[in-house]
Amino acid sequence: MSILTSLEDLHAHYGTAGEASLVKEIDHLSPAYRTIIEASSFCTLATSGPEGLDCSPRGDDGMVVRIRDDRTLLMPDRRGNNRIDSLRNIVRDPRVSLMFMVPGWNNVLRINGKAVVSVDEDLIASFEKEGHLPRSVIVVTVGSVYFQCARAIMRAGLWDPENKIARGDLPTPGAIMQEIKSSFDGETYDQEWPERAKTSMW
Repeated sequence: MSILTSLEDLHAHYGTAGEASLVKEIDHLSPAYRTIIEASSFCTLATSGPEGLDCSPRGDDGMVVRIRDDRTLLMPDRRGNNRIDSLRNIVRDPRVSLMFMVPGWNNVLRINGKAVVSVDEDLIASFEKEGHLPRSVIVVTVGSVYFQCARAIMRAGLWDPENKIARGDLPTPGAIMQEIKSSFDGETYDQEWPERAKTSMW
């Protein structure tokens, strides 16, 4: 197996990036980039900490983040599994990376920057949803923003209805956990999940 072990070898192997790959990267939200974020209800949040890396899905009803200004994004931390992997990382290493996706759009928008976890009461209250508040708000300062070319999503056929997997073709969460821990009641977990989700969405 031949392994590339230096930047020199890597650049020699791949060559130079084209102009279009470089000119699209800026340090703030342009009008076009703002429009894409405003259309996105889903993104992934990547963080880094002493234990390693984490990549967390983030979704909301409408915009997944709020744009405070051209260099600042606000992301409410809605209810989840309470592992707080992303938050534990951010308080120790502020570097974050976001990838925004819009159904039907073959590109993705990427933002790299730094974040803090805010528990400001007024800020939290501004994200109230159906009587529920997020536990905190992740405040992201934009360092770089750019769109990724469409090849990956096109190759995957991600938005092609024919590629949608039927609900019964993958193991359920309950089945996964019961496979790991045989005493876990996976069937009951799966049966109770839809109602539990209805009452704990926000």
